[in-house]
Formats: sequence, structure tokens, C-alpha cells
Amino acid sequence: MYACGLRVGEAANLPVSAIDPANLLLRVIGKGNKQRIVPLPQPILENLRGVWQIHRNSQWVFPNRKNSGPLDRGTLCYTFWDVARRLNIIGATSHSLRHSYATRLLEQDVQPRVVQLLLGHADISTTMKYQHLTEPTKAALRDVLDKVMSGL
Repeated sequence: MYACGLRVGEAANLPVSAIDPANLLLRVIGKGNKQRIVPLPQPILENLRGVWQIHRNSQWVFPNRKNSGPLDRGTLCYTFWDVARRLNIIGATSHSLRHSYATRLLEQDVQPRVVQLLLGHADISTTMKYQHLTEPTKAALRDVLDKVMSGL
């Protein structure tokens, strides 16, 4: 979910056919049944291959225990919550991974419009909520304020 900025439901219902290993892309069906294409980092592709070697389900990247359908999104949320609790990470949810993905991209100077497309946000204002969280944004503000206020 973190490596591709996926929503919980997008990850839980990810079909094997969504993976384009030759081009390192992932086809995601998001809110409103809208499709978007996101980059798939090579290490994540390798991890997904390892997971597939264990379950060998031809339809789902993350099948349920019976191997008869996709993983339940509630199971995915609970598993994340349980791991976070065991690591004493307070307040983190599975959706925190999506927020972290967006923030990290913006910190690396990826254009907000690109981040919008990768996240599948209909409105750029949704994406821009992450801008205020980044360290480069805070540092740039400090620089501007120092310059503006230098003669006072």
C-alpha cells in the first residue's frame, strides 16, 4: 500500500492481471471505478512475486485464507493495526501509509499534479493538504520569512 499509494480496498482487491512487470506499472481501480496507472518499484515487484510463490492464486495478489477470493479489507486493516500496536506506533492506520506516500513524494519535489494523478484525487486541493506536512515546505517558509523580516 505504501509503495504505490494504494487505498486499503485497492490493495485488498488487487488482481494479478493489474501487474505489468515488463513496464513496472500497476493498474489500480480506485474510487468511482476509476482506473489509474502507478509506478511499481522493482523491489516491490520482487516481493509480490515472493508472495505469489506461496499462494499461487491466479486471480488475486492477496487472496483470502480459502484462496477463493480477495483478502477482506477489514482483515488488512486489522493486520496493520495489530502490527502497529505491537511496535508501539500510536495512532497509525493503514491509511497512514497512503498519507506517508504522498508526503514523501512531495518532499522529493515531485510536482503536486503528478502526486494527484498517482493518488487518483479528483481535486488538487485534496492533494495539497499534504504539502503543509513536508520538511522542505517548512524550510522554504523559514527562508522566506527570514528574508522578508530581515530589515525590521
